[in-house]
Amino acid sequence: MSVLPFEQAYEAVQRYCQKLTPTGHESVSLLEAPGRVLAEPVLADRDFPPFPRSARDGYAIHASDVKTVPAQLRVVGQVKAGGSYEKIVARGEAVEIMTGAAVPEGANAVVMVEHTKCNGEHLEVLRSLTEGENIVPRGSEARAGQEIIRLGTRIGFAQIAITAAVGRTRPSVYKKPRVAILATGDELVDVAALPSAHQIRNSNTYSLAAQVIIAGGNPVLLPVAPDDKAALNQLIQEGFSSDLLLLSGGVSMGKFDLVEEVLTDLGASFIFTGVQIQPGRPVVFGEVRSTPFFGLPGNPVSTMVTFDLFARPVLQALGGAFPVRLPTVKARLGKDFKTKTGLTRFLPALLRGGLYDPEVETIGWQGSGDASAAARADCYMIIPPDRESIGAGETVSVLLRPS
Repeated sequence: MSVLPFEQAYEAVQRYCQKLTPTGHESVSLLEAPGRVLAEPVLADRDFPPFPRSARDGYAIHASDVKTVPAQLRVVGQVKAGGSYEKIVARGEAVEIMTGAAVPEGANAVVMVEHTKCNGEHLEVLRSLTEGENIVPRGSEARAGQEIIRLGTRIGFAQIAITAAVGRTRPSVYKKPRVAILATGDELVDVAALPSAHQIRNSNTYSLAAQVIIAGGNPVLLPVAPDDKAALNQLIQEGFSSDLLLLSGGVSMGKFDLVEEVLTDLGASFIFTGVQIQPGRPVVFGEVRSTPFFGLPGNPVSTMVTFDLFARPVLQALGGAFPVRLPTVKARLGKDFKTKTGLTRFLPALLRGGLYDPEVETIGWQGSGDASAAARADCYMIIPPDRESIGAGETVSVLLRPS
């Protein structure tokens, strides 16, 4: 049993991810592929571009014809994107060309239309060019058979464009990991129920399910586990039939916090049993018979933060994705901030300001049970464990929240 500093706990999770293997693969349509992870590389089916491509609207010419300007040339044809000019461009000739069109044979530069004056067949070029200017050479983006998207890449719109460009209508992707979600505690009732004065609705199961979906997994929602060891044992064992088990609540030091005890009875190997962070200090990580689990604190903000910090990388590794470091940026602190030392803090915050001068400010919150603060936030401000105060205008790290 060990409580680790944040950096050690985070690296322990990263090392664990390296030994995980994906759960299988399947073929999906292009429009089903966004957010999925490639199970095989995408190869170029031909050279890209497949011909010397004009990067500008203008005229395809011989660069040597315009060493001295202004230069007079004769317009002998036109070529647009998708078309071709079948003749060889001779010295003293020019072919009008559109962006994306194939540069005709013989020409070795494209002069932008802004640098010309044209009167019928008579073209006056007003600036000199070097050979290859405004031309994208054949195969400069990729050669036929070359890997252009590597296995393990999460598919976004740019990857869809490339996959479509090479004619892959059904890319092979890894299957989504099944993630069991088990909230614990007698105080929890279903979201559709009317809670008594001392009960709360089970929001953690649904917030975790949403985080699992965003991270690329399939959530498996289990019934709420009561504060009863036998019932908890049965539900935890059911959860281990999935690829990953997430427990919410029951990992603190209270009399009825039974999760660690039951996991120990099931032969759990614990990697850590707490992390020196706020919120989320009681988070637990380990495995039972090679199936990973996280015991996340029951307070809503703690649950959300510890999922993003620790559970998300494991889920994504099970889904075949390459490890990705935490998405952080730097921003100026908007107001003076004071706290206690000893814990790395991830506090709900808002990122504001302009493109070149981002500013961050914490949201007033009432502790890790304040889900409304998390709902108003769009990031977490990171406070190092050795900082007691930070002045307005100082640069701080900000953890971006996936959306």
